[in-house]
Amino acid sequence: MSSGVASSTPQSAFHAGAEQSAAFIELTMVLVGGGTLIFAGVMLLLFLSLSRQGQANTRLWLIGGGVLFPVIVLTALFFYSEWKRTAWKPLPPPDSLVVSVTGHMWWWEVSYHDTQTGIRFVTANEIRLPKGRPVYFALASEDVIHSFWVPALGGKMDMVPGRIQHLLLTPAVEGRWRGQCAEFCGEQHALMALDVVVSSAEEFNAWALAQAQPAITTDLLLSHPGRSAFLQNRCNFCHAVRGVSDAHPVGTQSGLGPDLTHVGGRLSLAAATLPNTPQNLRRWIEHTQQIKPGARMPSGADRVPPKDMEDIAAWLSLLK
Repeated sequence: MSSGVASSTPQSAFHAGAEQSAAFIELTMVLVGGGTLIFAGVMLLLFLSLSRQGQANTRLWLIGGGVLFPVIVLTALFFYSEWKRTAWKPLPPPDSLVVSVTGHMWWWEVSYHDTQTGIRFVTANEIRLPKGRPVYFALASEDVIHSFWVPALGGKMDMVPGRIQHLLLTPAVEGRWRGQCAEFCGEQHALMALDVVVSSAEEFNAWALAQAQPAITTDLLLSHPGRSAFLQNRCNFCHAVRGVSDAHPVGTQSGLGPDLTHVGGRLSLAAATLPNTPQNLRRWIEHTQQIKPGARMPSGADRVPPKDMEDIAAWLSLLK
């Protein structure tokens, strides 16, 4: 089964949305074009050999076609690919946006650190980036090997438990792109996707400033019955909502589930499995195991009263 959420552009490495992906496309075209020319040349030589009489100079063809030609072509390709290869940097560039992405079974934890403004916050299953600014990804895994891949922005990078991998990208085109885990990681690997939105620097800064704030800013949200139902049904054992359940209860583990502080403003639910609507939010909470069998979150229908379910879904949809 594939994700039910479509992005505004295809999930294709041939749609360049970053400086690095444009270089990959150029390198791919060179490889395809060069391979086609070599294949055509070999077929031409085969035709000439079958149509002519006489003995070929075996020594000349072995040295020229078997040694010199491959050495020249592969050497040229090596230097060309090194010229186009993205430079690896052990430390973020001074003006970069640092985004830490941690793979979980089967969702993405996303942590932002803006080196220019000092803003830090955590979100999940969605990445927003400013156009034209270098983005330094720090990639890790909490459980098994995952692989971070947004085809339109750059090459994939494995996320290995116990290690931090680095990936530097510079978004060049505004739009909504789709990312995917590219390493089989278990039962719901196919439903471990994410939305990546590239916008102007002004739009991104406004979004980041809002994301860094607690979710609860109005009396309506504070007094909403869904807030009480969220706490009474112990949803805060696994999910943080800044301003409501920053501190996890004694004896519980933080980070078991995505941060829900601004979940109502995200484009999708359950790692880009469902479009984010109030109806789908309740459906996801109520029938988790039917939508994504094997997910660590149990279906709410098995343990949460219907009225509480309705209130929780309505409250979470307001957290924007």
